[in-house]
Amino acid sequence: MRAWNLTRARTLLGDAIQVADTSAARRRGLLKHRSLEPGQGLWIVPCEAVHTFGMKFPIDVVFLNRRRQVVKIKPNLQKNRIAVCLRAHSVLELPAGIIGQTQTQPGDQLLLEP
Repeated sequence: MRAWNLTRARTLLGDAIQVADTSAARRRGLLKHRSLEPGQGLWIVPCEAVHTFGMKFPIDVVFLNRRRQVVKIKPNLQKNRIAVCLRAHSVLELPAGIIGQTQTQPGDQLLLEP
């Protein structure tokens, strides 16, 4: 999948986004990865919270509502941490630094497309 920030002049957040939409895929998350390359990411749906226990690298976390608007961001979430947003419907996990590079903010409208 591709993830675009429509609010920021259709800025590309990632063009190799995997989808975790089953229980097993959500549990596994990014634990099998050693890192995320630019363009990679994971869209976890449904999801209100993520953790980085067992991960080897930091990530940027974007919480989205059902309309795929950004409701909360957590840049550079380090390993062995938890991030929660009870208003979220899904979470987009990206390489650390992407939120800053794209200037993604709460209220931005994202587009996720195949």
